[in-house]
Amino acid sequence: MDQPITSAALRAIRRVLRAADQGGRKLASVTGLTPSQLLVLQEIEQRGETLPSAVAASLQFGQATVTNIVDRLEAAKLVTRERGTSDKRQVVLRITEQGRAVLENAPDLLHKRFKIGFNQLPAWEQAMILAGLERLGELLDAGEIDAAPLIDSGVIDRDLAPELRRQDRDTNR
Repeated sequence: MDQPITSAALRAIRRVLRAADQGGRKLASVTGLTPSQLLVLQEIEQRGETLPSAVAASLQFGQATVTNIVDRLEAAKLVTRERGTSDKRQVVLRITEQGRAVLENAPDLLHKRFKIGFNQLPAWEQAMILAGLERLGELLDAGEIDAAPLIDSGVIDRDLAPELRRQDRDTNR
């Protein structure tokens, strides 16, 4: 039989997982994007024009991950990719007007709210939370899983809101 503290811990984990799922669904329904795609789009917009390697470094995503996400954003006409003028080997990313419109309507990401709240905590409490989360990862045999610094479930370079495309297909029949 579970001890009350075990049940409370499982409920807390479940609430975090549900919050991540609900945040992702809200973002997808409003913008058609996943959290990682929104982060990449925001990073491109903040920089004006940038290289994929700069986006990857800033977000702590792999280069291949950023390339896959940019492929999807370009297909959705939210960003453009052009060869550099001085170095043709470089690819320059720019946000489109359609991309800016998506950003204007996008809800806040769960990880943004976490970062704001977490950064307001005293250092000892931040360290305690981090230690608890790392230990939880070990208990779940997830300590060696590579993870980008964002709150999202699933593969971060997944397709643009596939559940929305399914809904569109079903309503157009």
